[in-house]
Amino acid sequence: MASTSTETPRTALTWKLVPAALVSVSGVLLFGIENNPLGYGVLAVALLAAAFIDRALLRHLVLVAAGMVIISLVPLNADLSIQHMALMGGALALAVLVPWLVSRFVYGESIIRFPVNTGRKWPLTAKLYLIGVAALGYFILPVYLISTGVYQNWPNPSDPTIFWRLFLGVNAVGIWDELFFICTTFTLLRQHFPDWLANILQAVVFSSFLWEIGYQAWGPLLTFPFALLQGYTFRLTKSFTYVVTVHLIFDFVLFLALVHAHNPDWLPIFLY
Repeated sequence: MASTSTETPRTALTWKLVPAALVSVSGVLLFGIENNPLGYGVLAVALLAAAFIDRALLRHLVLVAAGMVIISLVPLNADLSIQHMALMGGALALAVLVPWLVSRFVYGESIIRFPVNTGRKWPLTAKLYLIGVAALGYFILPVYLISTGVYQNWPNPSDPTIFWRLFLGVNAVGIWDELFFICTTFTLLRQHFPDWLANILQAVVFSSFLWEIGYQAWGPLLTFPFALLQGYTFRLTKSFTYVVTVHLIFDFVLFLALVHAHNPDWLPIFLY
């Protein structure tokens, strides 16, 4: 369906939302439900619909879809064997590199960027927000992990090797989340939708991915708002460095909470 001169902006946006929403739904199927055949089918329908509705949108949805398909090809769990870490790490790296390379060198765009040094100092509110993130993680994460038992989705870090691999894995995935979901998916969707809508669309896929990683039970009530806040924070700060700092602070508390959940006597610093 090509745009016409009589088509209102709202109507055009509604039509464009159909394939974009289907891409988000495919994320739920691929990562939340782990039904790859159905997820791929919905993804294919989304791209076919975009081809008829808006070719520019199609080009960008193809990039998001490519990353999603790549990461769907490997098990997304906390297996900390060297083989699995290498396999998953390679897939996650390709899921970011492929969209960036195609966008930059095939499409000739510079939309996907990872702004590290913005040249702007973080204001006091930004610094206070980091403290707030740490405080929320401290009070929420132990209760969530232990009361639901989902801490068992991660291996017991009582062995020194597993301890450091868990620390590395938690932080590496946290950085990747911001590279793919915020700097890639959210940024591409913003070219076609209002920021609030693009943020919701990316947050659906973001929280679905985290579900498969291990944030289950009532985890989406935690991860979906977090994904929305990360998108909103990136829009405000335009800084990859800042959103990664937020994420790594939260993940550091997560790591400590996981150690505490598996070995309560190790870190008697939590209230739960």
